[in-house]
Amino acid sequence: MFAGIITAQGRIHAIDRSGAEAVLTVHGGFDPGDLETGESIATNGVCLTVRALDAHGFIADLSEETLARTTLGRLAPGAVVNVERSLRVGDRVSGHFVFGHVDTAGRVAGMRDVGDGWRFTFDVPEDFSPYLVDKGSVAVDGISLTMCDCTERSFGVAVIPHTFASTNLRFRKVGDPVNLEADMLARYVRRVLSHEGSLPSPQ
Repeated sequence: MFAGIITAQGRIHAIDRSGAEAVLTVHGGFDPGDLETGESIATNGVCLTVRALDAHGFIADLSEETLARTTLGRLAPGAVVNVERSLRVGDRVSGHFVFGHVDTAGRVAGMRDVGDGWRFTFDVPEDFSPYLVDKGSVAVDGISLTMCDCTERSFGVAVIPHTFASTNLRFRKVGDPVNLEADMLARYVRRVLSHEGSLPSPQ
């Protein structure tokens, strides 16, 4: 579990494909001496398990599902990725609970500077639209953000200077794909509502 507060950035060093799966190597972001094999690291919002360490970063497996549902397989060596280590019990949660279970990929639809900050707009697939609600939480490439100006197929976010400078949003262009994860509470509410009338009554 993560908080969506990006503390470091790494770069894609290599993506080695083998059939429907791949092995990802990320350099930078964290001192490899502080990492452990088996721990979870959110990489552009995708929860990955550290398979091995090298002198400059970590190595993780990408499953067929991860490649199909997220943008990681589309990244080229040199691409900057947001990285976050998993929360420890007692850590301060300054964002919202992010699980690293990406729902789908959206696209940057617009971006403009507003005062000292930025306003981004993202287009989303139709099946993500039930999670769009003004003032609701969303993770974009692992960044905890608050939605505004929601429509059936898009939402906006206000990005403060610190977030812009500390994440890969500063490299984004219109049309770029991004990983999206809905707030877990919104997922459960949608699930319950989809079965309304078929659930057993409480005793």
